Amino acid sequence: MSDHKHEQWGTKLGVILAVAGSAVGLGNFLRFPGQAWANGGGAFMIPYFCALLLVGIPIGWAEWTMGRYGGRKGFHSAPAIMGVVGRGAIPRYLGVIGVLIPLAVFFYYNIIESWCLGYAWKYLTGGIGIAANAAVPDQVRVATDTFATFTGSAEDGALWHGNWFDTTWGFWLITLVLNVWLLYRGLSGGIEKFCTYAMPAMGVIAIIVLIRVLTLGTPDPNQPDYNVETGLAFMWNPDFSKLKDPQSWLAAAGQIFFSLSVGFGVIINYASYMKKKDDVVLSGLTASATNEYFEVAMGGMIALPAAFIFLGPLLMSGTVPSGGMGLGFNTLPVVFAHMPLGNIIGALFFLMLFLAAITSSLSMLQPTLAFVQEALGTSRKAAVSLVVAMSLLGNAFILYYSKGGIALGAIDDWVGTLLIFVLALVQIVCFGWIFGIDRGWKEMHQGARLRLPNFFMFILKYVSPLYLLVIFVMFCMNSLGGWIDNLKAQPTAQLALGVVAFTALVLVAMTAIGTKRWRAQGLDVDGTMPPDDENPAGMKKGRA
Repeated sequence: MSDHKHEQWGTKLGVILAVAGSAVGLGNFLRFPGQAWANGGGAFMIPYFCALLLVGIPIGWAEWTMGRYGGRKGFHSAPAIMGVVGRGAIPRYLGVIGVLIPLAVFFYYNIIESWCLGYAWKYLTGGIGIAANAAVPDQVRVATDTFATFTGSAEDGALWHGNWFDTTWGFWLITLVLNVWLLYRGLSGGIEKFCTYAMPAMGVIAIIVLIRVLTLGTPDPNQPDYNVETGLAFMWNPDFSKLKDPQSWLAAAGQIFFSLSVGFGVIINYASYMKKKDDVVLSGLTASATNEYFEVAMGGMIALPAAFIFLGPLLMSGTVPSGGMGLGFNTLPVVFAHMPLGNIIGALFFLMLFLAAITSSLSMLQPTLAFVQEALGTSRKAAVSLVVAMSLLGNAFILYYSKGGIALGAIDDWVGTLLIFVLALVQIVCFGWIFGIDRGWKEMHQGARLRLPNFFMFILKYVSPLYLLVIFVMFCMNSLGGWIDNLKAQPTAQLALGVVAFTALVLVAMTAIGTKRWRAQGLDVDGTMPPDDENPAGMKKGRA
């Protein structure tokens, strides 16, 4: 018997902070500002909040509910829980995606996490060498060259040469050891305790950086329109004509999924350790609100105004990078070079990114760890060793194939974006149509202090699945062809997806082994029996 069945959250606040920590990550502080900039600022916020209210929060509630229900059945992994909720083998094996996503994303995510730690150290010890009085194009070139050297993007295998702390290697080793140590300490002693301290610390740092940004003056008297007010106006004043562009709706839905960790396989695992009377409605809403606070009130209002003030004309013309990693590691360092106390603010900013990243990366390993323990019946120590070995192989692949970030980008696109949509669609269909919306609604409100309006039943059963389906069809029509063409043209990307496919096959094999074990133990593998509290006759769980 594996020891993870005895795992439990220490406090109600702990599980909320842990789930919020899994959601609050690089997507909040880098991806969101980049997406907002690229999709019209205020025009992006309308489809963003539509996706949040119609898809993100409702599906999050469904995941919390399914996870807690699966935990009462004795299961803690996405394949096992989806088999119970979906009542059969097909949902169970589709549930493997809920283990594959966090594991494959961890292959590259903790490497990006090490970039944040490395840059925090660089700024703490003097910066990255950008001269404050140099021309902006020269500053951008220094920032770009520094990032290329640090990440090894010039050629494959570049990171194998040079000083460990001049490149990613040394900082990657530190982040890996920290992740493994916290994972080894368990759910409440490791993940929960770290998030309990890291989340408030992140909030304090974010407020300090935000205050500094909002109190910046107009640095260039010749360009008075580029100031804090106009930067905030760009973020919040919508251009309604841009709402006709389907790309904005696609980007908004993708951002919500990436940001909230919905369809990621994390929430369903975390919720499985809750007690049957723990409030999943309020917990889900609180975790989502915490994430939105960090994303919109902190991430967007720090990065966009700061970049707009100092680099507005260049950003508007596309001269400097404005999306994702480009905004964080190539553009904002130039902003810090112009900003009074720039090195201090830079160190705080990247430390904040590191804390956000590690609370997320911890959540990526926990679902895989729970699955290995559950499927193979191993101890936590043995499971940690196996999960770390799988992670090391994935990390080694990304570290070696570093040229242009092609391998990293391929896994991020096909796993960290596309498969999230697929898993979310599978989950909401299982919840609303197979498990049953009436039964799911009753289960969701068990122990709930907050009762949701009944129209959310309609949203969960009809609106959320339809919204996802429409977004997926739009993606296939607008973007899938280009993704396939890029994949055909990039052997490294093909190799990266080969690694993902091999990992998926291993997880499928483990699921088959686990299914035999669960049936031998008399567990309700296919959801054919109600939990004990719905089964007053005390009928034995499992197949006849």
